[in-house]
This record gives sequence, structure tokens and C-alpha cells, in this order.
Amino acid sequence: MKDDTESAPRDTLQEEMRNIIEETRVILPGIQALFGFQTIAVFNQRFAELPEFAKDCHLVSLSMVIIAVTLIVTPAVYYRYVGYDYLSTHMLKISTEMIRAALLFLAVGLSLDMFTVIYTATEQVNAGVIGAVISLLFLIGLWFVFPMAARRAARRRGPTNDGVTRR
Repeated sequence: MKDDTESAPRDTLQEEMRNIIEETRVILPGIQALFGFQTIAVFNQRFAELPEFAKDCHLVSLSMVIIAVTLIVTPAVYYRYVGYDYLSTHMLKISTEMIRAALLFLAVGLSLDMFTVIYTATEQVNAGVIGAVISLLFLIGLWFVFPMAARRAARRRGPTNDGVTRR
């Protein structure tokens, strides 16, 4: 059986994993800041006055952000623990999927918090739901639909002579 590390040179795998870790370094501080603000919110007097469903919504949102952090950090932890010798294309694929999954959980968490904020500001459940749905659609559109559409378009155009896909 062919080892999946044979399908890509070791230096390329190392470079790709470093790129993944760099991408997570860009994403993680924003998520950490969000988590801090979410955590502080529960100590606010207005939070105590919210109905249970709004508090629950915020707590589910907080859970979504924790899951996002976990998924974002896992590839770097894995790489540090397992090390260079066991790096494979399979791990690169899993790392990429973890980042994508983290963004999905983050989108849901942000949308749920958008509901809580809009509900708190307006005391209108419908306004909160509409705000949350719009937020979720916007984030999913930018983080998932837009890149997939761009990838499809690039594949249709095909590579140029130098191997770089251009417009």
C-alpha cells in the first residue's frame, strides 16, 4: 500500500503545514477577542435581565466559539506533537477541513450573538431572528460560497503554461 507522504515531497508538505499554521495565527486572535467579549457579557447587569431564551442563545454562541478555537488550534498542536516525520497529505487535508469547520461554527456563533444583541437592543424577537439569519447568510456566503465559486471558475479556466491559474 502506498503511503500518502509519497504523493508530495517532504519539503512541500512542510511548507503547506506552515501555511496552515500561519493562517490559523491570523484567525485566532480575532476569535480570542470575541470569546473575551462574550465572556464579559454575562457579568453585565443587562444580561441578567434577559429572558432565558436569549441567555441560552448567548451560551450556545459561546460554545460555538469554543469549538471554533479548538478546531483552529488542533492542526498546530498535532504538528507539534507528532512532528515533521509523520506529516502527510492526509493531515494537510484534515487540517484544512478543521479550519473550514471552525469557520462554520464561528459563523453560527456570531449569528447567535447577533440575535442576542439585536434582541437586547430592540426587544423584538423577529428583528433578532432576521439579523441572525442575515448575518449567517452573509458569513456563509463570504467564507464558503464565494471561495467555492471562485475555485470552480478557476478550474473551468484551467492552468496557464506556467501552472498558475489566471483570469
